[in-house]
Formats: sequence, C-alpha cells, structure tokens
Amino acid sequence: MKKIILCLMVTCLSLTFFPLQSSAATISEPSSVVDPKPAEAVEAKTLLLRLDEINATDMSKLKSSEKKDLRKEVRSINHRLKTISGGVYISAGAAILIILLLIILL
Repeated sequence: MKKIILCLMVTCLSLTFFPLQSSAATISEPSSVVDPKPAEAVEAKTLLLRLDEINATDMSKLKSSEKKDLRKEVRSINHRLKTISGGVYISAGAAILIILLLIILL
C-alpha cells in the first residue's frame, strides 16, 4: 500500500514539474532583444589569440620582471576564459548523493 502511494506521489510530482507541451500553433514574432553570446565569443577569440601570441614569444630574451608580468597576464586570461565559458559543475559527492536519492525514491 505504501509503495502504491509513493508511486502515485512521484507520478503526480513528475507531471507537475514536467508538464507536457501543448501542440497548439502559436505565432511568435522575433524579439528585438540581442543575444549577448556573440560578444562573449568574440572576446574569447581575442583572449585565445593573445594566449597564442604569449606562447609564441621567445622567453629567453625577456627579463625576469617581464616574464612575471606575462605569467600574471596568462593567469588572468585563463580566469576570464573560465568565467566566459560558464557551465554547471557537480562535485563527485553531489553526484553520488543524487544517485542514492534516486535509488531510494524509485
């Protein structure tokens, strides 16, 4: 009896959180909002080009202070590229916890 109630609750919740799309035809006009992604893509390309330039330079001719400045610049460029790429990262502990919850509930 408890399993039936649990299954019904899971079914109702899944239908609530994942509703089916209606197949009614709707005409949507294009919006005037510009997607900011192309600007970020251009910035990422310029940052990658700068990294290639830094890697192509001959380090033996540079002073230690110049090398230090280039290392700082490379670190800042890598940090900026990581923030541009975005994304959602799940730790191993969180993944295991999610899998355990799914196993217990289903």
